[in-house]
Amino acid sequence: MKKIALLGAGGKMGVRLATNLQGSPYEVMHVEPTEAGRARLKEKTGLDCIDGDNALADADAVLMAVPDRLIGKIAHTFIEKVKPGTAIIMLDAAAPHAGELPKRDDVTYFVTHPCHPPIFNDEVTEEAKADFFGGVHAKQHIVCALMQGPDEHYAQCEQIARTIYKPVMRAHRCTVEQIAIMEPALAETIGATLCLALREATDEAVRRGVPRQAATDFLLGHLTIELAIAFEIFPEGKFSDGALYAIDQARPQIFREGWLERIFDPKAVQRSVEEICNPPKAA
Repeated sequence: MKKIALLGAGGKMGVRLATNLQGSPYEVMHVEPTEAGRARLKEKTGLDCIDGDNALADADAVLMAVPDRLIGKIAHTFIEKVKPGTAIIMLDAAAPHAGELPKRDDVTYFVTHPCHPPIFNDEVTEEAKADFFGGVHAKQHIVCALMQGPDEHYAQCEQIARTIYKPVMRAHRCTVEQIAIMEPALAETIGATLCLALREATDEAVRRGVPRQAATDFLLGHLTIELAIAFEIFPEGKFSDGALYAIDQARPQIFREGWLERIFDPKAVQRSVEEICNPPKAA
């Protein structure tokens, strides 16, 4: 796979990917439908876009840097324009897991997603420490799935994924369903929700008179050791008897019984990705 058609090259993610692909072994054909996007790509990278149909017809791989909810819809518009054996590389599992992709047996479908830089890392430069998203200065892990296509395409697509998300440490081979379990269920439905709950709790402490900086420093500092203990990053670390008592008392107040089963139920995950692709209309 030497020729890549980068769709959505002028978007925020597209510019990130285009930047990381510069200087790589790949010949990249940048495709962007909007004038503003083409101008942004030119300003940020100095790169120009080409005609979409020509890029698609010539590509060995089509890299879709487009919004998650539009992946399936956009794929339907170009699937007949690519040659047999082309790899369609998507950056999110929602549309694939929701059954939104067009049926064509002679192309490869590959999904990859960044894990983002880990909380516990060995970064030493200020640029890397401030690269919270990853893919610029900070190292990160990624997940990949070969949804359909010959197995030899996995390694080739993973190499493209390592290039667009560099610098990359581990690349985990998963299934599309497993990536959908991790996002949205694990990382967003649970992870992002609990992060916002921590912020709301901090705001409540401030409302009750705690200085904001003190509350923020206190919680974020405690989270470092608490996460290190919970995820066995610090195996010799133990929660104190007081902390264990507080945890036992808090669980039934904060969490409804069976919450994990409800969120990770395959039907719930399926419904979540379907609603990402086709948001329910407001009543």
